[in-house]
Amino acid sequence: MVPHIGLSEIGQIAVTIKDLPRAVPFYQQTLGMPHLFTVGSMAFFDYANVRFMLTLPEKPGPYRGNSILYYKVTSAKRTAATLVERGVVFESPPHIVAKMQHHDLWMAFFRDSEDNLMALMSEESRS
Repeated sequence: MVPHIGLSEIGQIAVTIKDLPRAVPFYQQTLGMPHLFTVGSMAFFDYANVRFMLTLPEKPGPYRGNSILYYKVTSAKRTAATLVERGVVFESPPHIVAKMQHHDLWMAFFRDSEDNLMALMSEESRS
């Protein structure tokens, strides 16, 4: 058995971006994340009590994307419609990816202002 080392929750998520002045308004105004502060080449937001950091690459070279962040929402369809009104382009419309016993799992994928893939996810009752 592997001993428990005390990991309990995520304290911060970092997303590498290309253009900080372009990315900050996207996350603050388009996605509605509260902006905490900006320092140097990093901007910090509060996302459900997890610090969310946007950062420029530390080393020169080709830009490399990040892992996909899945944002939990009540309704992927309603949230996607709001984001479309704010200029977000979705790679595919919200759709069911799995029919679970008591709900359907919906997903909708979009790119942020820096071309990072993001997703909305919702667990919606069939009633």
